[in-house]
Amino acid sequence: MSDDFMLDTDDLERRMDGAMANLRTEFASLRTGRASASMLEPVMVDAYGALTPINQVGTVNVPEPRMVTINVWDKGLVGKVEKAIRESGLGINPQLNGTIIMLPIPELNEERRRDLTKVAGQYAEHARVSIRNVRRDGMDQIKKAKSDGSVSEDDQKFWEETVQELTDKHIAGVDTALETKQAEIMQV
Repeated sequence: MSDDFMLDTDDLERRMDGAMANLRTEFASLRTGRASASMLEPVMVDAYGALTPINQVGTVNVPEPRMVTINVWDKGLVGKVEKAIRESGLGINPQLNGTIIMLPIPELNEERRRDLTKVAGQYAEHARVSIRNVRRDGMDQIKKAKSDGSVSEDDQKFWEETVQELTDKHIAGVDTALETKQAEIMQV
């Protein structure tokens, strides 16, 4: 291999891993019919003039399989937390008990489960597109180096195969995560 050109595969892999991490975060916010503290991660509360995650304004607990509770530390924020949950699109109706907000998780019906699997599929497709964009960036770097004459044809093939292997590994990871999440959603 030529010493002139070295593709930063660590950077490409880090960016693909970032797409996978983002997918896991989006999957965690999808309801599966079971209570989970992570389902509240995307919900932001307007607290003290800034959008703040719920876990920074109160303690999030899961005392039962179908119940999430939030013990809000500042009494003045209870209404704002309740409003943020109502407007989040989670489909959960908060119930107040002093500074504790209780979120009963309703049973998912078959139609809602199918809708959630479609949403999970959309999240997975976004992750695949992000990974393919990183692949394209890597391939563009290789083509540019080839046109500059700093990489031979054999080296070009080696680097392209390396980038493709990284891409295939991450796409397979997305597909596996999607299958797992869809099975979890459809489980009654």
